[in-house]
Amino acid sequence: MAVYQAERTQLGGHELAVLTDAAHGRRVRIARRGATLLSFEVPSPDGTRDIADGYRDADELDTRPSSRFAIMVPFANRIADARYAFDGKSYDLQPGVEGEARAARHGFVRGVDFELAGLSADAGSARATFSTQAIRPGVHPGYPFAIDLTVTYTLDAAGLALEAVMRNVGDQAAPCFFGWHPYFRLSDLPIDSWELQVPADSVVRTGSDFIPLPAESGRMAIDHAPDLDFRQMRAIGPRELNHAFADLRFDTDGRTRTRLREPDGGLTIAVWQTSGVMLAFTADTVTRDIRRSVALEPMESWADAFNRPDCAEVIRLEPGAERRFLCGVEIESP
Repeated sequence: MAVYQAERTQLGGHELAVLTDAAHGRRVRIARRGATLLSFEVPSPDGTRDIADGYRDADELDTRPSSRFAIMVPFANRIADARYAFDGKSYDLQPGVEGEARAARHGFVRGVDFELAGLSADAGSARATFSTQAIRPGVHPGYPFAIDLTVTYTLDAAGLALEAVMRNVGDQAAPCFFGWHPYFRLSDLPIDSWELQVPADSVVRTGSDFIPLPAESGRMAIDHAPDLDFRQMRAIGPRELNHAFADLRFDTDGRTRTRLREPDGGLTIAVWQTSGVMLAFTADTVTRDIRRSVALEPMESWADAFNRPDCAEVIRLEPGAERRFLCGVEIESP
């Protein structure tokens, strides 16, 4: 049998890509719906472990509770009051909606059936490429821009890599950035005992609505927030985390790594990215399995970036231009 394999399968009415690394005992399943990762099986001291706390069946893939493993484009996380301004014009993502019902979160592609544009394996990896042209003027209120999106998953000896390519195929500049919303469950032990390391020099300050505070008031040096200082590996404990960490420190290979570890010699993973911020969420408000997994969300820019002058350069995509975002999961032990 080949070391790496790439195959198709079904989950109810949904087509999936399955990538297998037989040498390391790893397998991932990814649905066309939302280009959503459903499972990531790895060896563990107790046998095979699915470290992805993803959707369990076709019904959950349809209803998308808690946005598990969501691809978030053209924006990640929240936009304040579902309104923003860009190039001197104001936009409303929920026209006619008033009050508490107003909410813009996690972009437009969670419910889109991507095209499975490529599926292949060779001696060094297995790959699946998903693409969509669903973001077009007139499709999503308040977003009159045209973005082509391609997401490629690559399984190799290091783990799983994700490359997103966003291309502006319209005739005007567009606000656009990428985020990923994975949940990880390393064991059945309470997450309080799990250990977290985030190599960040600052944390994003938000209001009660989780919208970052304006300008520099939204950034706090981690030295001034000792309870959120995870620069050294430490137990999560009873903390309720729903915080973005900024000013990340990068390793010599150009990646910054957020680590999650089960204590006493259990699984350790590193969620890496090449830019942006890392949002850590202890799943205290999810609709199932509260505090049974931890979301580690690499994002190209901040929540509410469409409304932040300090994020304007990062999220701006000129006509004909494309931008890539790289992130992934490395299996460090056992």
